[in-house]
Amino acid sequence: MTGLVRPYWIEARFERGANWNAGVYPFNLPVVRGLDTLAFHPRVTFLVGENGSGKSTLIEALAVAWGFNAEGGSRNFNFSSRASHSALHAHIRPIRSTIRPHDGYFLRAESFFNIGTAIEELDREPGGTPIINSYGDRSLHEQSHGEAFFALFDNRFRGDGLYILDEPEAALSPTRQLSFLARLHELVLARSQFIIATHSPILLGYPDAWIYQASERGLERVEYEDTEHFQVTRSFLNRRQTFLDVLLSSDDEA
Repeated sequence: MTGLVRPYWIEARFERGANWNAGVYPFNLPVVRGLDTLAFHPRVTFLVGENGSGKSTLIEALAVAWGFNAEGGSRNFNFSSRASHSALHAHIRPIRSTIRPHDGYFLRAESFFNIGTAIEELDREPGGTPIINSYGDRSLHEQSHGEAFFALFDNRFRGDGLYILDEPEAALSPTRQLSFLARLHELVLARSQFIIATHSPILLGYPDAWIYQASERGLERVEYEDTEHFQVTRSFLNRRQTFLDVLLSSDDEA
């Protein structure tokens, strides 16, 4: 098997119009303010940045602009527990390849519980087609958070798809993150494209991916070793005691 040469989603174009107000959220975020286009790697594109940098707001808007439910799921999901997504998606025009994906999913770690509930409700509908087996043989609510994530990756992600993931490492131990990298690669070789917002230096290590870092300067492409996530993690592991001495020292120590 070989991966995609041309992406399903080539680039996102940000179109400013009458409702684009650069002085209010989310249009005032540095990650959005100067953004005109965002090109995607045919296989894996990462978005990284500090908490509050706007990367999750951006990836949510990308997912909704593509046609996914704001709280996650496939394009067939339309439930809403709370309409909290921003208006940014209305200003994004997807530039799509002529090759269309046959599968797709938007994973939001923070609302994955709602996905499990929606699946159970759909399975209980009279005359409905059971869908729980698409996520494994057990309810997502009957598994640990990490197990439920892997049930999704192993059973629901079928390949030939566009998958947008917001912090998939949230429920995964470091060992499980390594397992996720292996599953990610299987799906890449099965002609899948991924757009992932993450804090994990393990996931960011996937080879040949494009990494966009969000900061006060906006959004810029960087190499793996130049990400703050890699640099901080490496510095801490190499100089753990020095970091701890500084971080845990009391103010009155001289």
